[in-house]
Amino acid sequence: MFNLDLRSALGIIARTLVIYLVILAGLRLSGKREIGQMTVFDLVVLLLIANAVQNAMVGPDTSLLGGILAALVLLGVNAAVARLRLTSPGLRRLVEGSPTLLVLHGEVVLEHMRREGIDQESLLAALREHGVSDINEVEMAVLEIDGSISVVPAGGITTRVKKPLKFLRHQ
Repeated sequence: MFNLDLRSALGIIARTLVIYLVILAGLRLSGKREIGQMTVFDLVVLLLIANAVQNAMVGPDTSLLGGILAALVLLGVNAAVARLRLTSPGLRRLVEGSPTLLVLHGEVVLEHMRREGIDQESLLAALREHGVSDINEVEMAVLEIDGSISVVPAGGITTRVKKPLKFLRHQ
């Protein structure tokens, strides 16, 4: 139960770090989505991923210490990434992504919608949630990094930005 040698511990640490990075990259590539927007299919995939990678992290070690070590490595690397992303804009963009412009001056940016996997019905539902019934009434709609959609109605209050933000450029 408490049997864990140094070689096994280092193996668990290395495998856990690799699994963390692979899962982080995979979830990052799967797109932006709020927890509340997760479908049953998303939940099933997350549960199956957790089950599938458990053996890859601890290998043949079934000791209590091996499981605790893997959990501590996950918590530690997650805390480190959370702190580092606050000081490194590049890491923050890599880990969290950046907001995506979906609508500008009443026009849908179809390329961005396609890239983010947002269909028109989802966009229209988000607009309705913000009290907007017509796309022409939207100055700007942005898919935020947390998966939510922010909407600035036409004629709404705008703030002046000294330096244009990259995600606001219409491509």
